[in-house]
Amino acid sequence: MNGETAITLGSADLRVRFGASSDVGRVRKVNEDSFLAQAPVFFVADGMGGHAHGDAASQTVIRVFTDHIEENLPSTPERILDAIHSSNDAVRGLSSDEDFGTAISGTTLAGVAVVDAGDGIGFHWMAYNVGDSRIYTWDGAALAQLSVDHSAVQEMVEAGLIKAADAEKHPVRNVITRAIGADEFVDADVWLQPATGTHTFLICSDGLTKELSVREMTTVLTGHAGRDLGSLADELVAAALAKGGRDNVTVVLVESTLD
Repeated sequence: MNGETAITLGSADLRVRFGASSDVGRVRKVNEDSFLAQAPVFFVADGMGGHAHGDAASQTVIRVFTDHIEENLPSTPERILDAIHSSNDAVRGLSSDEDFGTAISGTTLAGVAVVDAGDGIGFHWMAYNVGDSRIYTWDGAALAQLSVDHSAVQEMVEAGLIKAADAEKHPVRNVITRAIGADEFVDADVWLQPATGTHTFLICSDGLTKELSVREMTTVLTGHAGRDLGSLADELVAAALAKGGRDNVTVVLVESTLD
């Protein structure tokens, strides 16, 4: 998909271009990934593979956010957090009291939203993350990971037990430590970036990052200034499929400029 819109921020307009692409991959039978690309909210939700109702869990997050957020208007940090917590309650409702372990419904959530953070703070991009789907920033030359994975291997890296380069091949690389629906309360990481100037975000499920390195993703992104973001998202997904496509692959690209 491909789109463009404008969000009025006070006396100025935030011009937003976006594109998204999703594929079941070459191994899975069901695409448990879902995405929302509807200003002011953009995110990827990756239903927990091997768990019951993974696709329903990720779709539930879309439904809850759609109910909570007004389209094409800046939201607030409080509303985004409320949508995250309400999503957690709704996804937990998909599991019965007897479910445990891999029978519990769950999903990751990673995305950005345009918010009004209040007097003296102003309009910002609010990034939020639960799980190991990722948010990257792109400045036209370098791709930098903004989010921090909630995963067993990331905890090992931070503890100095393994090197970051070894994390992608570690036997427990698929074990996540936080997810929407996994616990009674969910703790999301949040970052705020002023909405001034130009911002570009790459949001993706781990089906992309399992197959492509940052260098390979950068190669796809380089030299595509001005190109429609839907086609660019398709190209990233196709590159992941060409490398094996062992998981569902979803990409959302967002670019904003404040007039």
